[in-house]
Amino acid sequence: MEFGSIKSTVGLIYDEFMQNADTRTENWLLMSSPIPQTIIITAYIYFVTSLGPRIMENRKAFDLKGVLVVYNFSVVALSLYMCYEYVMSGWGTGYSFRCDLVDYSDSPQGLRMAATCWLYYFSKFIEMLDTIFFVLRKKNSQVTFLHVYHHSIMPFTWWFGVRFSAGGLGTFHALLNCVVHVIMYTYYGLTAMGPKYQKYLWWKKYLTTIQLIQFVMVTSHISQYFFIKDCPYQFPIFVYIIGLYGLIFLFLFLNFWYHAYTKGKRLPKVLQAQTWSHHTNGVMNGNANHDKDE
Repeated sequence: MEFGSIKSTVGLIYDEFMQNADTRTENWLLMSSPIPQTIIITAYIYFVTSLGPRIMENRKAFDLKGVLVVYNFSVVALSLYMCYEYVMSGWGTGYSFRCDLVDYSDSPQGLRMAATCWLYYFSKFIEMLDTIFFVLRKKNSQVTFLHVYHHSIMPFTWWFGVRFSAGGLGTFHALLNCVVHVIMYTYYGLTAMGPKYQKYLWWKKYLTTIQLIQFVMVTSHISQYFFIKDCPYQFPIFVYIIGLYGLIFLFLFLNFWYHAYTKGKRLPKVLQAQTWSHHTNGVMNGNANHDKDE
């Protein structure tokens, strides 16, 4: 009887909570309820941390060179498309980069932004393949807590973003993330193509700087909300979530920087630079190694 009462209460709270959701997105794929995505994320975590490594334990690592080349450059193409759509649906066609509100209308612009947000959300499930490929190639050392956390928390939080706040100032970090992914996955794709393409990777040393710029820009932009006198952004909770996410990664960034410095400070300067690049980029992208596809 008590269980039934608790279930009923939870149902009422959920129904009341969902009354404020964006009706435009409720029938889109995975949007009807957070349960389907929770099942997918749970299965992902279980596979990459337990089931997958056990299956591969006595098997030969898969050679996925061709698959990785296609996958990485496909993510580049998708990220470029999302950059374009974010720019055309708001960030290059009217947004002020300050207090930008969500357009909940059925206007072509408003629907275009909502659709882009959904596509960005769905792309996070595609990017889970990063970890699955690690497991199939027996690169288990790269399946770190940071990596799995990053690939799990992003789709989970973005479900709420698409259902409640598909647009406005809360999407700036998504645009920047798409830009950075174009650069990062281009690097991964070229790396996967083999040693003869190493000469085209002279810009690897700038990847850390690019990631750091992304972090600073996202934090600076979202922080504006707390200093704008009157900003009626419809769901301030997402500002706090983005801010909290930024703080968590700031902590992890500093932690990795500390270990990279203390562990690499006695190495030759070239190796120190490689250690720095290895750790800092792992923090910012949720990936422990630039050379994931070698």
